[in-house]
Amino acid sequence: MHEWALAEAILAAASEAAEKEHLKTISKVKIRLGELQQVEQEILQFAFTQLKTGKFQKAKFAIETQKAQFKCRACDNTWTFSIETLDKETSEAIHFLPEVAHTYVKCPKCGSPDFEILEGRGIWLETVTGER
Repeated sequence: MHEWALAEAILAAASEAAEKEHLKTISKVKIRLGELQQVEQEILQFAFTQLKTGKFQKAKFAIETQKAQFKCRACDNTWTFSIETLDKETSEAIHFLPEVAHTYVKCPKCGSPDFEILEGRGIWLETVTGER
């Protein structure tokens, strides 16, 4: 499950951020997940509970989902949609490689598959809060 690998990477990044800020204990880690990544938040939260040690022992992990937003290069239309509207095969393809969204998603205004993904990709470590 890639959620476990993500949890490990997030903990490593949060640990690095905490060291830069000279934090001895971590109370909260805020994470933003792009909708197109399709991360199972329950599995990610469980992974955090199993993997957190040391300064993260009492840390809470707040996860926010960023909706996918697109902008058509042909007509400048900007739109959002929910990944749940896609069939399982399409959703799975986008899950592993968000760039393939261009194959399955079209501009609702003009039908063009030429668009940019403005939001909804990636994973961001927003904040790491703790005690010095």
